[in-house]
Amino acid sequence: MPSFDPLRYAYPSRRNVVFARSGMVCTTSPIASQVGLDVLKRGGNAVDAALAVAVTLPLVEPTSNGLGSDCFALVWTGGRLYGLNGSGVAPRALSADTVRRAGYDAVPLEGWLPVMVPGAPAAWAELRRRFGTLPLAELMAPAIRYAREGHCIPVNVAKQWRKETARFSALAAREPEVFGPWMDYFTKDGRTYEAGDLFRCPDYAATLESLAETECESYYRGALMEKIVAFSRRTGGYLTERDFADYHPQWVEPICVDYRGYEVCEMPPNGHGITALMALNILKGLDLGGCREDVQTYHRTIEAVKLAFADAKAFVADPRYMRTKVSDMLSEQYAAARRRLITAQALWPEAGDPACGGTVYFCTADGQGNMVSFIQSNYTGSGSGVVVPGTAISLQDRGANFSLDPESDNYLEGGKRSYHTIIPGFLKKDGAPVGPFGVMGGFMQPQGHVQVVVNTVDFHMNPQECLDAPRFQWMGGRRIQLEREVPAHVARQLAAMGHEVEIVNSRLDMGRGQIIWRRPDGTLVGGTEPRADGTVSAW
Repeated sequence: MPSFDPLRYAYPSRRNVVFARSGMVCTTSPIASQVGLDVLKRGGNAVDAALAVAVTLPLVEPTSNGLGSDCFALVWTGGRLYGLNGSGVAPRALSADTVRRAGYDAVPLEGWLPVMVPGAPAAWAELRRRFGTLPLAELMAPAIRYAREGHCIPVNVAKQWRKETARFSALAAREPEVFGPWMDYFTKDGRTYEAGDLFRCPDYAATLESLAETECESYYRGALMEKIVAFSRRTGGYLTERDFADYHPQWVEPICVDYRGYEVCEMPPNGHGITALMALNILKGLDLGGCREDVQTYHRTIEAVKLAFADAKAFVADPRYMRTKVSDMLSEQYAAARRRLITAQALWPEAGDPACGGTVYFCTADGQGNMVSFIQSNYTGSGSGVVVPGTAISLQDRGANFSLDPESDNYLEGGKRSYHTIIPGFLKKDGAPVGPFGVMGGFMQPQGHVQVVVNTVDFHMNPQECLDAPRFQWMGGRRIQLEREVPAHVARQLAAMGHEVEIVNSRLDMGRGQIIWRRPDGTLVGGTEPRADGTVSAW
């Protein structure tokens, strides 16, 4: 065949919105989307499809999530919305003093210090128990087959894989006992995998088989847990048998705000979906005009996001430790007070006083009305770089979101959940479901949620157009990044208003989203992220 560069695309392409009646799966991976759709065709529901996707994505996109991930899910079924918090907790033996004694003034991103008890496997089992219809063995079978027979690495995953290989090569040279297993599993004798390469992982298949046989119990109270804890003890980690035995995911009530007649729903803290809701509460009192590519639209949206983020960073934590009420953070009075701070110039964001007033996202829907908004993450890329030999379990680095400030509600303590960046979203109208949506990407996530909602409600974009539209990302202070597709005159005007503007050419860091809306007649309408490798699989 002719030679070609799989990473070069000289001309822009456009995806169309997808329609379906019987089922839809939107993910960042064509393989995962097809796996989920196959489950729907075999009679599974949207939760079954979501679980099949969730166990496949760590294999086909290990640069974003793993078998040691956390996850959150919003499930619409039986006429109401449910939330499941599958975020992990810090080991009991870990403390802020432990981190300081190791020579750090913040929790690092690599090694054992940021590793928490993973929550995803327990959440998979809990979702299947409550809302699934098919056995885990059946839902995991496709991922097990791909792990043994192999799959071809897609383009954008290959780009991320290259970065992760460079990241952990140096660490493995210094600490081979800790980081060597990552290199063993995810490189070819130290060389990175490239787009189109075949990737096999038999240990991944064996781990899934253990999870299927035990309803994930082996991960927390069995053979897999013993392997994780033994490796932790051997290489300087902090995990114990009790940390795993005591872990359980939590069912929670979603939090929602009205935005111009639509109900936008997010997970409550410790997730930072409340950031998106606070920003939308501010924006709904402002006129964004009729043009999306207008400087005032960008400026006001950016300012609202900045103010909301300042509050979230100050107040969001494990809800058992939060001194600030969610109801106060989402009150109309507080939104009005924050809105008054927005002027014609870029502001420096500071937290107010509410008391006075590396991730994968996917969504599924079936023909019976069930819908799932699901997000799963190892946090920074493939996580901490700690992979348990014999299991292919790559452990997340969520502990890096803890604070070492004793005055912070998010202060690092054993057994505590950290501030969490992953957030699934859901939209309703007049009590009926519109559908699931989400944009992954660390601190980009609530910013992406706000932009998707504004695109949908204020500018009447279809799901694919919502995701195609150019994005901004607030980076801290007055610094913002704009995609190169943002009109040049808008960028110049924003700079004149005091924003410190950076134009970015790579779209990989601007989040990757998925959307499924349900029309009143039951027709499903889907869009998938053009910045990723994924697809909408529809039936």
